[in-house]
Amino acid sequence: MAAKDQRNQDESMKRKRIAGTQREGEKRTSKKPKSVQSKPAAPPNKGLKKPFKSSKQQAVKTQPEKRQFAVEKKVPKSKRERRLHAKELTEARKKRRKRHYTLEQELASLWEKMRRHNIAKEERSKLVSEALQKMKGKIPEVAGSHVSSRVLQTCVKHCSQDERDAVFEELRPQLLTLACNTYAVHLVKKMLDNASKKQLEGFISSLHGHVASLLRHMVGSVVIEHAYQLGNASQKQALLLELYSAELQLFKDLVSMKESRLVDLISKLDLQKTSVVRHMASVIQPILEKGIVDHSIIHSALIEYFSIADKSSVTDVIQQLSGPLLVRMIHTRDGSKIGILCVKHGSAKERKKIIKGMKGHIGKIAHDQCGTMVLAFILSTVDDTKLLTKIVIRELQATLKELVFDKNGRRPLLQLLHPYCTRYFNPDDLASLNLFVSSLCTKDEGSDVNLNLEQTDCSEVCEFQDSGAVASLETTVGGNNSSISTNKNLQIVDGGKKDSSLRRRELLVDSGLAESLINTCIESVGELLRSNFGKEVIYEVATGGAGGILWPTLTDKLGALHEAVASLAALPKTEESEEEHILENFHSSRTIRKLVLNCPSFASTLWKIALEGKCEVWAHGHSCKVISAFLESSNLKTRDLAKLELQALIDGGILKVPESKLGEKES
Repeated sequence: MAAKDQRNQDESMKRKRIAGTQREGEKRTSKKPKSVQSKPAAPPNKGLKKPFKSSKQQAVKTQPEKRQFAVEKKVPKSKRERRLHAKELTEARKKRRKRHYTLEQELASLWEKMRRHNIAKEERSKLVSEALQKMKGKIPEVAGSHVSSRVLQTCVKHCSQDERDAVFEELRPQLLTLACNTYAVHLVKKMLDNASKKQLEGFISSLHGHVASLLRHMVGSVVIEHAYQLGNASQKQALLLELYSAELQLFKDLVSMKESRLVDLISKLDLQKTSVVRHMASVIQPILEKGIVDHSIIHSALIEYFSIADKSSVTDVIQQLSGPLLVRMIHTRDGSKIGILCVKHGSAKERKKIIKGMKGHIGKIAHDQCGTMVLAFILSTVDDTKLLTKIVIRELQATLKELVFDKNGRRPLLQLLHPYCTRYFNPDDLASLNLFVSSLCTKDEGSDVNLNLEQTDCSEVCEFQDSGAVASLETTVGGNNSSISTNKNLQIVDGGKKDSSLRRRELLVDSGLAESLINTCIESVGELLRSNFGKEVIYEVATGGAGGILWPTLTDKLGALHEAVASLAALPKTEESEEEHILENFHSSRTIRKLVLNCPSFASTLWKIALEGKCEVWAHGHSCKVISAFLESSNLKTRDLAKLELQALIDGGILKVPESKLGEKES
């Protein structure tokens, strides 16, 4: 046994010596550099059944194969060849990936011709017909492509009615699917714009059961909003019923147009209010979380939700909307009402978020018909005047010259100068400023302000006093035979705790807005007086605002404005002038007449600079209204200024003043 072990040990030592000798020989004879990569040495086989091969030998053997592969591989030499080669690979890849790639290329070439402005109508019709013929039977498949969808939109715009109907019929089964496609959604909107009443009605009926799910989709919600805008009153109501309750989805035929409000539907159909609130919350919450708040159908649904929801539910929605989301909602009528309600019922922290969310958008909001009402309400409600000055007032000052000439842009300024004036806010606007959510108000507040969300669709006739505080309101609710008429005293309630006159002074005078406004009026005095909308701004500024809020601080500035108007009126009347004289212009003559009647200091300045000794020249036409205003004024000093000169004109029959007005003023 010991002899056998000794023999095995000798054999292993012999193998090690042979292997070492071979490695030393290879090191001496090798002429290859050490940088040649080699495979790791394989472990020695037992019994040496296979000859041992070193890594160097293997590397030398495989090198000719690499050279041969490099020769066979064709690499483009120039940049142009490489670019063409890459283009060919891209085209081949697109053909494999897109089923109708060749068709899209053909349609794109036709589209480049048919969308030109200088093309003949007949030639365009031929190209449109050719494109539609190529797409026939494949329109739903190619409508989702960013190229084909544009071609289809152009074809639908310029094709005949028969061709348009054929396209609609082919797309009709797939319209809901295409409504969620980023590119096809524009085609669906174009089809709805050109659809007949029957086709639109069929599409809206096909949305039954899908309205809530599509409103949660970023793209699909656009189609729902478009259909909502195009539909009539009954079709709009059918779309809204989808959001109210599952029962109303199933039994929508039980609902008539008389019950347009959700509160009326609940009472008529004896629905459970809690289940309706729960269902609406499940629909509205995902929409708000995704930030899909731009559409008017959502604003209408939120208004109805506020009218039935409890305090905690409404508070949660107000907290979600307080911020940049609200800025995207206030461009619609219902959206502005939601904005006003969020400001009215929101906490100081939430109001601060809303105002900060408007930063950078104040100018755009002021020019919007609905957004300007929210801005006017914020200026009348929020007590943090430092924040308002920093964000709102500064941005208004930057675009002051544009705002004073704009129908909507002047409203926030007029609200500060003369709050709640019926000359600048119609009854519907004043009613919207006084909306409240009944679940968030105490009984005392509800008795003081007798207008809630259930009276949003009402017609009001308001006659406000000069103070702008108390109004006589006649309200008709519903608009049907069973309408309810009430006659109540409506108190315009400021939502803030600070005194309203103090808030006005801080925002208007202390912030420097009034001074900038007076300077703008002086620079553009002629344009403002002749403007249909600017004349009201300059009138309020020249009189010093409601309650004379500008007089104690800005007396010198107001005097300069009066002199600017009087200097313009003192210019001689010439036929060569391109512009009408301000005393003969329709708008400016009536504005100056009102200033003479209501502002004695302006009347004195105008008489001394422009009219003294020249009344006979202006005793005819529109300018005679300005002259006669001196005798109609309730101020004794104003009447005494012109009494001698004007009485001579009256006696001579040159100036005619109604005897009733003269007798009324003298008495």
